[in-house]
Amino acid sequence: MALKLYAHPFSSYCQKVLTALYENGTPFEYRLLEGDEALQELKALWPIKRFPVLADEGRTVIEASTIVEYLGLHHPGPVRLIPENAEAALDVRMMDRFFDNYISTPQQKIVFDSIRQESDRDPYGVAEARAMLDTAYAWLDKRMAGREWAAGDDFSLADCGAAPFLFYADWTHAIGEAFANVKAYRRRLLARPSFARAVDEARPYRSYFPLGAPDRD
Repeated sequence: MALKLYAHPFSSYCQKVLTALYENGTPFEYRLLEGDEALQELKALWPIKRFPVLADEGRTVIEASTIVEYLGLHHPGPVRLIPENAEAALDVRMMDRFFDNYISTPQQKIVFDSIRQESDRDPYGVAEARAMLDTAYAWLDKRMAGREWAAGDDFSLADCGAAPFLFYADWTHAIGEAFANVKAYRRRLLARPSFARAVDEARPYRSYFPLGAPDRD
């Protein structure tokens, strides 16, 4: 099998790529990053050791969004996650960056701060991150009024990222009842079979969530 994905099922960025792979039924070898062998392979491919990493017959592709784009170019399936139309593709990429920078980044700030020693914590930074999430939820709620998916009628790269990022963001800083469109969008993402599969694969690892995984989803 040509494609190898170095990933862990509980990682949001790995789930982003897994959703894209499952969406198109793309065959790949899952190199689960738990044993030393797979970790050493990852280090040899990408010394920074961040994941996911895709290996394809001697080519190494890093960063989740780039991996999804690469799959569309070199291993396309029935679901086109980047539109052919340049304007539509620009909207997809804009929303992809929104979910990465304004949902995932502040969410991870809160989580990572929680695992620091008490003396090393950054309450001001955490408060800023929570404020950013509230602002992002409010903007997204208006954006999603009358929309099914983030960039229009079709499921895309943007939704592959939105799914895990909103999933964990609601665990970390709950999406308020005022943001009904965001909550409904999150429910649609959870019902999407490709993401639902990624969520189910990660269930055994929920005890790892530093803030305590809620008894739902």
